Amino acid sequence: MSDELGIAAVLAPGVLAPGVLAAVDQHGAAVRDILAFGVPAAAVAGAVAGAVLLAGYAKGVLDEATAQGWQVPAIVDWPNADWLTLRLAAVCHLARRDEPALEA
Repeated sequence: MSDELGIAAVLAPGVLAPGVLAAVDQHGAAVRDILAFGVPAAAVAGAVAGAVLLAGYAKGVLDEATAQGWQVPAIVDWPNADWLTLRLAAVCHLARRDEPALEA
């Protein structure tokens, strides 16, 4: 997914307007909250690795979007990217970071 959306190039310093990066960061914070507080067994017991939760979340979002007719855009117009594209970009960004995806 990260390669399809071109996340590595997009998140490189100086490539995007700060507003787009802020939107990706806000989506990332929302995803972290959903995973940290919306999955009690994993958050409390630490039973599931953050990367596994991120993958499961992304798959669920992508499956639902695909069922509704959404497709990964061939070329993303980042300043005008839709909610789903920004959310998936945030998930990919979280997955690439060295820090854990879940922090309570």
